[in-house]
Amino acid sequence: MTKKEDILMQLNNPPTSLGDLRKIAKDIKKDHALAMELWDTEIYLARLLAILIMDKNMLTQELIDKLDKDSEEYNTSERNQLIDWLMANQLAKSKKTILLMESWQNSQSSLQRRVFWYYQGRLRWMGKTPPPNTEELLLLIEAQIENEAPEVQWAMNFTAAQIGIFQKEYRPRCIQLGERTGLYKNQKVAKNCTPDYLPLYIAMQVDKLNK
Repeated sequence: MTKKEDILMQLNNPPTSLGDLRKIAKDIKKDHALAMELWDTEIYLARLLAILIMDKNMLTQELIDKLDKDSEEYNTSERNQLIDWLMANQLAKSKKTILLMESWQNSQSSLQRRVFWYYQGRLRWMGKTPPPNTEELLLLIEAQIENEAPEVQWAMNFTAAQIGIFQKEYRPRCIQLGERTGLYKNQKVAKNCTPDYLPLYIAMQVDKLNK
């Protein structure tokens, strides 16, 4: 039995959770060749695992475009999960791929545009000093968010929320953006979960930070 076959058996018996994937990846460590073999199986969980064990230094724009295109076969939730994991676990950990992400603002790929915006939000969310591009980002969000693809719209909204939470001088403007667009205003969320509607999102998170 090959290593790939052994891993596929682990993924299917019993059904594997996302937490289990991280444990398996920790045992494997980095193995880019195996990652590509798992990706080529077209199995969703195998592809998530592949992302965890890839070598970030091997990620070129050409390879990312392939991963992006391959992800189109999944439903919206799974497609977003794949690209978000790629961003968080690989792309955000290399100067080379960070430069690629920062070039995707106007990408033809909606998933790559999502990564551009999600990364900008995460810079603030993870406690890093905000880069000096907040005014530029907010102008773009205000002008474009209502006409963007849903997966990009969410990431732009996330970035506006993080700006409003962590940069007090922009807070009223971000709240006003949510009030003007009404995006996610009627969203139903589970108890104790944070809504995406900007006025509520920002207020709840600022309150948590001030406690």
